[in-house]
Amino acid sequence: MNLTSDKAAQATRIVQGLRARGFSAYLAGGCVRDLLLGREAADYDVATSATPQEVMRLFPQTYAVGAQFGVVLVPIRRDASQAEGERDNYTIEVATFRSDGAYSDGRHPDQVRFSTEARLDVQRRDFTINGLLLDPFTQEVLDYVGGRQDLERGVIRAIGDPRLRFSEDKLRLLRAVRFAARFGYAIEDKTFAAIRELASQIHQVSQERIRDEILKMLTEGRARRAFELLDQTGLLQQVLPEVKKMQGVQQPPQFHPEGDVWVHTLMLLEGLPAGSSKTLALGALLHDVGKPPTFRVAADRIRFDQHDEVGTRMAAAICRRFRLSNDETEQVCALVANHMRFGNVMRMKESTLKRFFRLPRFDEHLELHRLDCLSSHRDLELYNFAREKLRSLPAEQIRPQPLITGDDLIAAGYQPGPQFKELLTAVEDAQLDGTISSKEEAMALVKRSFRA
Repeated sequence: MNLTSDKAAQATRIVQGLRARGFSAYLAGGCVRDLLLGREAADYDVATSATPQEVMRLFPQTYAVGAQFGVVLVPIRRDASQAEGERDNYTIEVATFRSDGAYSDGRHPDQVRFSTEARLDVQRRDFTINGLLLDPFTQEVLDYVGGRQDLERGVIRAIGDPRLRFSEDKLRLLRAVRFAARFGYAIEDKTFAAIRELASQIHQVSQERIRDEILKMLTEGRARRAFELLDQTGLLQQVLPEVKKMQGVQQPPQFHPEGDVWVHTLMLLEGLPAGSSKTLALGALLHDVGKPPTFRVAADRIRFDQHDEVGTRMAAAICRRFRLSNDETEQVCALVANHMRFGNVMRMKESTLKRFFRLPRFDEHLELHRLDCLSSHRDLELYNFAREKLRSLPAEQIRPQPLITGDDLIAAGYQPGPQFKELLTAVEDAQLDGTISSKEEAMALVKRSFRA
């Protein structure tokens, strides 16, 4: 196992410091799982017999964010001597061995009993693959729950009674799906049955926590599998009923030979690479969310009139429900609102096309169109045209310096008011189309077209 990264070394240092004071201490949880799988762990956690107060005495610069639950964060400060990729500040979570009482709120234990027994501590964790402990010095793995065997078999299994584990924190319902999708594992039968039974209780979890799990599913590289599992477990109907309604909504076969809106969306999600932005991923998921409510058949042809407009409103509502930032919401809605415009790119005036290219983060619009094509008719002619046109245009042609300003209009005798925007837009359109290129030509256009 590779323990040479800066985070691994810092976590090992913390283990060493705790053991030097006579406490038991191990690397714990997801980092052990990832190390056994040969993956780079994103975070490192430490489990110890030391109480939170003892941890804080040993490491004075700590954050007692969850001391009542046995959790203390030890900050690792930036060191200018470290390699470029290892300089960011971060924290190592240090948790005291414990057993938990009931979880009345579905998230936090009503009572915590600290322990000195590692074997007891892992029984409260969520899944067997996350219940492993590692001695970083001998690289011995302590496995009290069968986690190594489940890693080898590719199984997501709740520790102990699945219903009890999920009742402790309902977010684990979604986490089971995410881990199964991320690693390509199956969900063990009893664990799967418990998820289906308790799926409706996911609403006890805050929308922010649900959102974070959904976004991870969308951006970890196995989005299609994640959403198939969400559907199979009954969670999709609970967290994204608008997406569930895509199922069975047929599409015109000449444009969508792949099948209904759900199948099309799954294929598009399958094409999302790991590390995609949150906004692109949500835009991909929701780009056709307006099709189910706009479906109709006219003259033996399936139609979805204004589904982009309807879908934009629906996407905005979903983003608000998930508490996305205003900037993220605007971008997701822009992706949904504009995804049909690519059908006209070869017929657009130069000014219209250049304004299209000005959309914020246009690369995401272009990528969504590429994925949309590959998940339906697979014709990339419009995508290639737009991509090459964008590459061929210098930035100053897409967003040129204005030829005239409002001050120029006032000097020419025009009164400030709503007409100003119309005047300046007409001048800019002509500039973008290439029919004028100087201030003199701009003012001549204004005088020909508008009276002062």
